[in-house]
Amino acid sequence: MNNLPRETGVPANSRIAALLPGSYFHDAWCIESSAVHLSALEHFIMAARSTPRWVDACMVLRNRTVALVGLKNLGRMSALQHSKAASDYRPGDRVGIFTIFESTFDEVLLGDHDKHLKVVLSIHRYVLPAGNRVMVTVTTVVHVHNALGRLYMLPVKPMHRLIAPSVLRAIGKAPNAVLT
Repeated sequence: MNNLPRETGVPANSRIAALLPGSYFHDAWCIESSAVHLSALEHFIMAARSTPRWVDACMVLRNRTVALVGLKNLGRMSALQHSKAASDYRPGDRVGIFTIFESTFDEVLLGDHDKHLKVVLSIHRYVLPAGNRVMVTVTTVVHVHNALGRLYMLPVKPMHRLIAPSVLRAIGKAPNAVLT
């Protein structure tokens, strides 16, 4: 079985599907996981913990660059509270570079919102028909609010197409993962 991330459509029954109209950018990537017992947030935490070093290096470069025009430092993708269980996270809490907006077992909406743009990321899971695997889909939706938001997205769009599947690979590699 080839268990690499692949580009896909936004899950029709996902909460993020309602955010697509008027978006400046959106994409969706999926991968199968054998960790059927993990929630959507647990799948995200597993992926964020395994963020490739080059992705964190890109975040450091991004943070230094955008500081020059007054944008905020988001930190590193892998900057998680390792002692905090997924079940302890609530809306408003930060998980790596994102803030949790909503969370259910099957979908978590995370993101960042400022005067330039609103980024919402969905991690959506559903059990495949055989019952022993889940399909995990990561959807990103961006709404820009002004010219600086559009300028910011120029380098982000092509980089996102490299970063999203690279981070998602960890989900497919972790057979029956258990998060502590």
